[in-house]
Amino acid sequence: MTRPLPRAVHPAAWWGWAVGLAVAVSTTSNPLLLLLALAVASLVVAARRGSSPWARAFRLYLWLGLAIIVVRLVLHVLVGLKLGSTLLLPLPEATLPSWAAGIQLGGDVYLEGLLGAAVLGLRLAVIIACIGAANALANPKRLLRSLPSALHEVGAAVIVSVSVAPQLAESVQRVRRARQLRGDAGRGLRAVRRIALPVLEDTLERSLLLAAAMDSRGYGRSGAAPARERRLTGAVALVGLLACAIGLYGVLDASTPVLLGTPTLVAGLALSALGLWLGGRHVRTSTYRPDPWRGAEWLTVGCGVAAAAGMTLVGRLSPDALAMPLEPLGVPALPIVGVAGLLGAALPAFLTPEPPRPAPGWPSAGPWG
Repeated sequence: MTRPLPRAVHPAAWWGWAVGLAVAVSTTSNPLLLLLALAVASLVVAARRGSSPWARAFRLYLWLGLAIIVVRLVLHVLVGLKLGSTLLLPLPEATLPSWAAGIQLGGDVYLEGLLGAAVLGLRLAVIIACIGAANALANPKRLLRSLPSALHEVGAAVIVSVSVAPQLAESVQRVRRARQLRGDAGRGLRAVRRIALPVLEDTLERSLLLAAAMDSRGYGRSGAAPARERRLTGAVALVGLLACAIGLYGVLDASTPVLLGTPTLVAGLALSALGLWLGGRHVRTSTYRPDPWRGAEWLTVGCGVAAAAGMTLVGRLSPDALAMPLEPLGVPALPIVGVAGLLGAALPAFLTPEPPRPAPGWPSAGPWG
């Protein structure tokens, strides 16, 4: 069996995979499943990220997630509602006025409450890691080329904002390399103060250059349309998005009626697609060498959907398995269906084509790709 030639997987496929994994993570507070999802995202990024600047930004999202967990724990100790029976840290409690009822400043810290705060922080950190995985794997400029014509106005602004984090990662490396060439290899807080301003200045300048280059190529410009047709398009798209939101809520919440779940979600997706088609009729764009959508892309998106579907199925059959048992404190369960869905999300690390690598001695890609 011949190995497929190296090529970049469609950026929309990576975003579909990451969103599916993030949806799966958002349904659980089980730390075992959360850590498994984080390991899956890290594995796929390590196996399938390319050599572009944004591929090195995943570490920044991991540090951001760690900072979120620490801040969540600190807030729980300072102003969190203290629950549990296993005393961990006795602290004095400040008396607050009656208008601040429900807020506890200080007080004894219990093991159960601290673990609950850590798990909630971990869930948010893993969701951010999933989005960071999409940023590291998907080329934002190629993603803009693949957007529907109706989304080019919004897409131009989104791509510029999304590219800030990858540009920041590249700017850090450029500034550190320049300092090392000048013999300034200092570390610690003093080095951070000397690096911060040049990094921010370089990141802002490169983002503005990207925005100017996109504007000169016509990104974000749409043709004229009658006012009546614009209102109809906006109404259809708005109703479709609302139906999608209600449908997603119905799918994730097992207590809602069945009609508000999958049927509403399907109807919302259909209306959204109709709104995109109506809005894109007056936008004329052309793409040079469009990215192909083949079996690897369907596999990638399907793995993300399978992860979300597996966790949703566990939530309907045995919702207690998705929660961290705090009262009484116990070992979290490990549902087989949820684990299988998350492990299936790791298949793109082995079954998708490897990204193209620069030849030895060939200069790395510049800021334009």
